[in-house]
Amino acid sequence: MKKYAFVLMGNYDPARDKAEFTHGKSLTRICTVRSFAQAEQTVEALWKEGFGAVEVCGAFGPDRARRLAELTQHQVAIGYVTHDPALDGLFSAFFGD
Repeated sequence: MKKYAFVLMGNYDPARDKAEFTHGKSLTRICTVRSFAQAEQTVEALWKEGFGAVEVCGAFGPDRARRLAELTQHQVAIGYVTHDPALDGLFSAFFGD
């Protein structure tokens, strides 16, 4: 089974704010965390469960995504969400930066 996860960081309750979907031979899990330390624990657990790819939200950025890849000994494909810099104003307005 192919296992993919998406990790969101913010003011969430990780025990409650989560979802999981299966389709054929694929499993997708959405996890939430409140901090980068919690994200490290979550990604390590996902790795141990056999997840092959983890996408993290834009709050992580490239440096933290790289640190997560190192945590998994580069055995898990770690990606991070980004956006067109031309939309920075909209993102700042929405997220209150």
